[in-house]
Order: sequence, then C-alpha cells, then structure tokens
Amino acid sequence: MEPNAKENKMATMPVNKLLISMAVPMMISMLVQALYNIVDSIFVAKYSADCMTAISLVFPIQSLMIATGAGVGVGMNALLSRNLGAKDQEGVDKTAVNGIAVYVCCFVIFLIVGLVFTEPFMHSQSANENIVKEGAVYLKIACTLSMGIYAQFCFERMLQSTGKTMLSMVTQITGAVINIILDPILIFGLVGFPRLGMAGAAIATVIGQCVAGTVAVFLNLKFNKEIQLNMIRKIKPTLKEMGKILYIGVPSILMASIGSVMVLALNTIFSHMNITDTALPLDEARNNAVAIFGIYFKLQSFIFMPVFGLNNGMVPIVAFCYGAGKRKRMLHTMKLSIMYAFILLVLGLIIFQVIPDKLLMLFANDENAEHILQMGVPALRTISLHFPIASFCIICLSVFQALGKGFLSMAVSFARQLIVLVPVAFLLSLTQKVSNVWFAFVAAEAISITLCVIALRYMHKTVISKIPEGESA
Repeated sequence: MEPNAKENKMATMPVNKLLISMAVPMMISMLVQALYNIVDSIFVAKYSADCMTAISLVFPIQSLMIATGAGVGVGMNALLSRNLGAKDQEGVDKTAVNGIAVYVCCFVIFLIVGLVFTEPFMHSQSANENIVKEGAVYLKIACTLSMGIYAQFCFERMLQSTGKTMLSMVTQITGAVINIILDPILIFGLVGFPRLGMAGAAIATVIGQCVAGTVAVFLNLKFNKEIQLNMIRKIKPTLKEMGKILYIGVPSILMASIGSVMVLALNTIFSHMNITDTALPLDEARNNAVAIFGIYFKLQSFIFMPVFGLNNGMVPIVAFCYGAGKRKRMLHTMKLSIMYAFILLVLGLIIFQVIPDKLLMLFANDENAEHILQMGVPALRTISLHFPIASFCIICLSVFQALGKGFLSMAVSFARQLIVLVPVAFLLSLTQKVSNVWFAFVAAEAISITLCVIALRYMHKTVISKIPEGESA
C-alpha cells in the first residue's frame, strides 16, 4: 500500500490543480445527470399535463432513493479516503466490502416500497385517478428495479475516493446518454417500440442506471488498484463496519430526506391552498402550482449539480488531508471550493432572472403554456434569489461530513428546511397568493448561512485547528 499512498495525487498535486482535476469531471457528469432528469421531464410534460403533475408528486420518493445512495456514498467515500491518507489498506478493503453490503440493504428496502407502498402514496397526494395511476406506475418500476442506481452509487464512490473522477464521469455519462436516447423511444413508441408513456420514462431510467452500474464495476476491477476488489471476497461484512459508514452517511441521508419531507409538505400546502392570484379553476391552479414546483426542482438541479460535483471532488481531498494531517491543504481546498461554488450559483441566479420564460416553456404544452408562464416566471425569479447564499452553506455542510461530523450538517439542514422553510411557506400561503410562498426559500437560506458560520467556527476550534499544518498548500 505504501508506494501507492506516496504517489497518490491528493498528497502531492498543487491544491487548485488537484481540486479542478477532481471536480471538473464530476461537475460534467452531474451536469449530464441533471440534463437527463430535465429531458425526462420535458418528454413527460409533452406527453401529458397530468403526467407532469404526477412526476412532480413522485419526486419525494425518488429523492429519498437518491438520498440513501448519495448518503451512504458520503460515508463510504470519507472512510475510504481517510484510510488511504493513513495508508491503511485493510481499512480500505473493509470499507469497500461493508459499503457494498449497505447498498444491498438499500435496494431491499426500496424493493419492498415499490411492491407495497406506491399506490397508497399516490392516493395520499392526489384525488385525480389518472395522476395517481401514472405516478404509481413510474414509482413501482423505479423502486423495484433500483439495484442499478445503487450499484452505480457504490462503485462510482470507490472511483472518486481514489481520485479517479474521470472514470466516474464515464459511468455517469454512459447511463445518462442511454436514458436520454431511450426516453422518447419508449415514451412515444418510436422505431417500432410500443407507446409506454410514464412506464417508458421509468424503464429508460432504470436501464441507464443498470448499464452505468455495470460499467462502474468493470472500471473498478480494471483500473482501481488501490481498492483490491479481487481480495474483498475474503472479507465478510460486519455490523460494526457497516455502522461506521452509516454514522457518517446517515446525516447526509437524513439531510436529503429532510428535503423530501419539505417537498412533500409544500406539495401538500399547494394542494390545499385557496389560490386567488390566477384566473384558473381552483383544482387546476393547485395542480399547476405543484407542477411548477416540480419544474423548479428539475431546473435548479441543472444549476446546483455542478456545485454538488465540486463537492464530490472536494470531499475526498478534505478527508484525505484530515487523515494525512495536512491542515493547510485542507483549508486551501475549502476556500477555493467556496469561491468556485459562489461563481457557479451567481451564474445560475442570472439565468433564472433573465430567461425564466424560456426555461419554463421547455415543460409546457399548448394547453397549459399561458398559465405555466403566469405562475412560473415569478416563482423562478423569487426562489433563485437564494442561490449565491447557498454556495457557502453547501460547501460548509460537506466539509463537516468529510471531517466525520455529519450530524452537525444534518442539524443545520433540518433547521433550514423544516423549522424555517415549511412554516414560513405555510404562513405565506394564508395570503392566498402562491407568488408569496416562494419567498420562504429566501428566508430559509438567510437562517442557514447564519447557522453555517456558527457551526464552522465551532468546527475550527474543536477539529480543524488541531490538525497538523502539513506542508504549505
């Protein structure tokens, strides 16, 4: 292990070059991921307005599935990178084995969800039988065939933890391109395939995930020698080692799950709100509000995914420096990450302020375009005001996770999304104007940055300041 550890670029490459080399492939791959999520919704919206509402309503379950995969990945990634920094090959291999075991458990959980809970969930969200039917079909396929997305998460995180983000990008782009190609074919029944609608969108997604997961396994076996997958068959997973991964990863899962609860809560607010700032019939106005909220999440993912890609490149570096005792490199990485995240989200703010109508028209059809624009333009312009503030918060929360303090991240996220955002949104909904509800996002982010500053000062005093300085960054 020692020769590999000495040559690991996370210990020797200049920090800015290292961060860019680690983050840019992840940013590109996550942009592609965001693109195929948007393309998925665009095709669904063109197929049917009810399907667009349905895909917005199933978002909390989809988000929860992704949250578990990403959260476990945070725990596995941090431990792998820390063990690599400490030159502990046994620890690396144990983490890999137990990470695989945790992902298998995640698949089993969502297999059960898909078989048992999809229809009750949709009935709890809508009284429109067509919306319920379309949403349940999509969810059942996505959940019961979730082994692909979990294989993709698992083996991509192994590549990322050893600095092979270019290979991780290959797997993500492969899955995304397959999904984008299959979406119109299966939704609309092109080139001899049957017209499957929402089922086609779900099938295209899981096929892309399964192929990407298979490619990720192959790339690890072929190129990732720092994690000895050929040896891990001799290691048995244990509850203790799985618990170490979950101890770091669960806060991330809960943070993203909090996001799912927040979306569910706001969908509920919109579905019961007495909306007066539109000429639409009340039921149609409520469905449009839910759809626009879903459209916003698809569009903002295209803005935020590069920042999350930056995060994915940053976390292994911070964890490695923590394990290797290199505080200067860690702090330099954090400062650069905050700067790059701020630039990206200011660009996102400009886009949402200047061309919200053009963004919304991607998801509109002839029957609802006018009303989507009427309600959606102020929504995008208002919510996007919080983007620059969010840049600092996102990086801080990921640093806490990389340093093994995931519960601190969870506490800040919980305060932002449930203690502030949902109650403020509810209070603003009492004005009966949906355009006012969007200001809840700005209020929540103002609280979040205050809490992040306090938490970062605490982390510096208790953890960061005690790490050896190491060589100059």
